[in-house]
Amino acid sequence: MSKETILVVDDEEDIVNLIKFNLQNEGYNVLTALTGERAVEISRMQKPDLLVLDWMLPGIDGLEVTRYLRTHNSKKQIPIIMLTAKGDESDIVIGLESGANDYMTKPFSPKELIARIRAILRRRNKKILEFSQTPETEEGLVIDHGRHRVTIDGRFVNLTLTEFELLSFLAGSRGWVFTRGQIVDAIHGDNYAVTDRSIDVVVVGLRKKLGSYAHLVETVRGIGYRYKEDNNP
Repeated sequence: MSKETILVVDDEEDIVNLIKFNLQNEGYNVLTALTGERAVEISRMQKPDLLVLDWMLPGIDGLEVTRYLRTHNSKKQIPIIMLTAKGDESDIVIGLESGANDYMTKPFSPKELIARIRAILRRRNKKILEFSQTPETEEGLVIDHGRHRVTIDGRFVNLTLTEFELLSFLAGSRGWVFTRGQIVDAIHGDNYAVTDRSIDVVVVGLRKKLGSYAHLVETVRGIGYRYKEDNNP
């Protein structure tokens, strides 16, 4: 049985209790919070392995909680599944850009939620093993998988989790061309509710932050994206 700790954050107690019941049946330890402020407080005291986080919370909403976690180094790698009634494509993009790993709309299936939690934790544990390797460098650009950070000429670049995972995935297979669907599956898993346009938005944001190194993430017309290969025209 799993012993990972999941923090469930929602202002509706019935939803919190439903998720808690199903997670405990699967062997997870469960912490709960009804507000964003309480979620931040719990995260300060103990580092959960994953958050199931409602967007529309009173006071500090889910986006603000996500941004807080992504800007504090000790909590930066905690995976977040955003659970919300907001299901428009633009909302999904906003959720991703704030740093969420996955996005589910209400009403939801507890079985699907648990499947997504398992997939995210499985990929996280795999990455911990794989990314203990030497950081990848491209002149002044350094992608440090183990520390989950990117620097340019020694300056930290504040990427969202999705931006980092996209860059890391492409850089790990430089020169190879991937469709948008393949990129989504690689960094978020199968059946993830993200459209091709969402990946394009993430790439635009990533390139802006990379500045003079933006050219390393190349668009391959009609197919998708690749990380520039050495001596590639």
